[in-house]
Amino acid sequence: MRVYIKPGISGNALATIAIGEEYLKAWEKYAFPTWKKYCIKHDLGLILVDKDLLDKSEKHWKKATWQKMLIGKAFKENIEHIENVCYIDSDFLINPHSPNIFAFYNPETIGLVSQFENMPYDDMDVKRRIAYFRHYCYDEKYPLDSSLFMSLEQIFGYHNLPVQNNYACAGLIVFNVNNHFELMQGWFEKYERNIDSITGGGDEFHFNYEVQTWGNITWLDYRFQALWTYEMAWKYPFLYNLRNRKDEIIAECIEASLFTNYFLHFAGSWHESEMWKIENIMTGDHLSVHFEPFSAYNEMNLTGNPVGIVKPSKE
Repeated sequence: MRVYIKPGISGNALATIAIGEEYLKAWEKYAFPTWKKYCIKHDLGLILVDKDLLDKSEKHWKKATWQKMLIGKAFKENIEHIENVCYIDSDFLINPHSPNIFAFYNPETIGLVSQFENMPYDDMDVKRRIAYFRHYCYDEKYPLDSSLFMSLEQIFGYHNLPVQNNYACAGLIVFNVNNHFELMQGWFEKYERNIDSITGGGDEFHFNYEVQTWGNITWLDYRFQALWTYEMAWKYPFLYNLRNRKDEIIAECIEASLFTNYFLHFAGSWHESEMWKIENIMTGDHLSVHFEPFSAYNEMNLTGNPVGIVKPSKE
């Protein structure tokens, strides 16, 4: 593993997994700059797992997405002064001026972001937009009706698991190392390497079942895991028509999304999920120049006192 920033006095850290040169280089080039600024602002460590945490010969070995459940054990054994960890997938961009996620977290719980509740969009409406634009702008073979629209009953029923009351995107998990490393290791070891799921053996469905059955959850604000597929379908549908990439326009839309969100997750396997791979997001001359002064402005007490009629200059 690579420790880019050692955990500070708080013992809190961001962590991710990027196994393989392709994933590592992409994260370092496009995501790392925003993560680094955020970690420095809030005195957070920054740790990346770049190799399997379990030998591939082991019977419980599973693809990298499952191995996030072993991070707690690995950090307890190898990282000094580590207390709480916010695991996020490597395809996140962060608004560096966002609040400290650990300020909203109770170490007795596991922190997650729901994909069904407390959303800023109607779930069915935004998914219809995604399906429609992918079908008509990307590929006519993309179905207008598919597992994208699965209900909670269908999601858990497909995997032969008892239905739960909520569902989290497992791209963000906040946990306490001491309190949860054995718990999460147990969830990992419960399932064999040939586990099946809609996503080709991914962990998200089974993780949701285990963590919700356990039950001690802090449901965090959507803004800590805003989904770019939702943001784009709802706010920037014109981007579906950019068959030839227009990075400057895409970058401005991503920055606009980060202006109202904290962490932006580019989950998925369609074209829009690759849009985070643009250099200089949050460092260019567009909306990003306003992030820091606007953050400071939000700390200002407003009086509401009238100042008279103010009109724009005609120049």
